[in-house]
Amino acid sequence: MALTAAAVVAAGTVSGLLAATGGDENETARPAPEVSGSALHVPLPARPTPTASAPASPTPSPSPTASRTPARTSAPPAPKPSPTRAKKAAPVARTVSADLYRHPQSQVLDWVRDNPGDPRRDVISSRIADQPAAVWFAAYDPGAITGRVRAVTSGAAAAGRVPVLVPYAIPDRDCGGASQGGAPDLAAYDGWIRNFAEGLGSGPVIVVLEPDSIALADCLSSGERSARYASLARAGKALRAANPRAKVYFDAGHSGWHSATKMAGALREADAAGSSDGIFTNVSNFHATGDEAAYARRVLGALGGPSHLGAVIDTSRNGNGAPAPGAWCDPAGRALGRTPTTRTGDARIDAYLWIKLPGESDGCSGAAGEFSADYAYDLATG
Repeated sequence: MALTAAAVVAAGTVSGLLAATGGDENETARPAPEVSGSALHVPLPARPTPTASAPASPTPSPSPTASRTPARTSAPPAPKPSPTRAKKAAPVARTVSADLYRHPQSQVLDWVRDNPGDPRRDVISSRIADQPAAVWFAAYDPGAITGRVRAVTSGAAAAGRVPVLVPYAIPDRDCGGASQGGAPDLAAYDGWIRNFAEGLGSGPVIVVLEPDSIALADCLSSGERSARYASLARAGKALRAANPRAKVYFDAGHSGWHSATKMAGALREADAAGSSDGIFTNVSNFHATGDEAAYARRVLGALGGPSHLGAVIDTSRNGNGAPAPGAWCDPAGRALGRTPTTRTGDARIDAYLWIKLPGESDGCSGAAGEFSADYAYDLATG
């Protein structure tokens, strides 16, 4: 059984998100978006137990996808331009600053603030809370989403930093699993994404578009997959048109799931080469950075398209690589991975990001999406 990268979104929340403020004042009854950090909540006790942790943020980030062993295939050559057409100028690569944004609200920041005497505090603060992390938007809130996105992007712009945003509202999200939810249909989703795009501002921004939306699409019928892929292509175009400095990445699963050839085929159907700036891998998972970088390059090679297409990798919990097969829920022995940066020094790898916030549970060290100080400390010292 494959567990999705976002399989911990329950009761309208997605683990790993920070609550963003702003938007329509009439939308107060709706859950606020979150950052791979935390939302406003009741403080955790100084010594949380595995079953008693802080209430989940409004939309927690996903849990890991179960590992699968993909077949290794060679990438086909990129298509050659037709000799009968005028040769187009090579597309200009889109770049972002190396300074990523840390949203000022998160479960881990709340815990650090509320537990000054805890002996784990300094380690959790310096190694996790001080790092920039993604901001998730998992609530279908068409009347409020523009303001909520704008609150994050304007805060990042004022700080001179680059925010990482995760739209997570595709219909049939998580194939009806633990993270089910999203917009009621694709027409509604298209409108929500357009509203999302209006909040992007004009500064640099990284958008991790819909974790699991492509890698987990096998649960859909052929027609449903085609419709979803077309919607993702429209979403990528809308986001990039709204802010030419936005870099948009499409879902490519991870190195332990689909083969690079299969993943590239699905990405091709979603027009990733024409509607995005590349792919993302390993969201909420544990696969080693080297394995993910090699896999991402294979996928990009098989996909073809502009040479500047790149990849971003979630390195939040992959410091010790993947656990034993089947051990996906807060597995023991894991560690923080490389700190977030856009200066990777690795060919075609645009950034290492913390998309899933370390310390937010998959549902075993605490309720799904809740921050666990014990789990965070174990990752920080693993």
